[in-house]
Amino acid sequence: MRKTVEQIFAESIEVKQETLKKNLPQIIRAAEAIISAFKSGHKIFFCGNGGSAADSQHIAAEFVGRFQKERKAWPAIALTTDTSALTALGNDYTFDIVFSRQLQALGQKGDVLIAITTSGNSKNVLEAVKQAKAMGIVTVGVTGGKGGQLAGQCDITIIAASSKTARIQESHLVIFHSICELVENALT
Repeated sequence: MRKTVEQIFAESIEVKQETLKKNLPQIIRAAEAIISAFKSGHKIFFCGNGGSAADSQHIAAEFVGRFQKERKAWPAIALTTDTSALTALGNDYTFDIVFSRQLQALGQKGDVLIAITTSGNSKNVLEAVKQAKAMGIVTVGVTGGKGGQLAGQCDITIIAASSKTARIQESHLVIFHSICELVENALT
């Protein structure tokens, strides 16, 4: 067991270092997009499935509440949290539009969408990106592996340097926390 845990930590560290090397400019650009949106009175939206849904809620809460500094609340919405909307849209239409339909109702030009999918191929996340693009919403794709379909569709794409879901999710967390800290430093 000890050896397994050591291997997991070593692999996670290696993936994070490689992710940083390949994505530093994109991480900064994502933070700058969020800073610009907040400065101009716009919102940040998040979407994703499973662990990426949890990340959506977690990071939206960091912006609405606080990350490390006491400050005013910033408008961030996880499109993964309204169970009535999610189930109505999934039932009445299809699960593929649960995020794009909410974005159509709540978003506006100048907002930012953070689209999270470890594979880069989640249909409902791709539909949200398509809707965002049509509305003039800046799109930030956060994915893993080779980026999947998401990589070619977003204004900014950050790709964790692994094909293993656990390592991708671990890298996503440090990416999001880095962005939170950059935004707080810039705006407080």
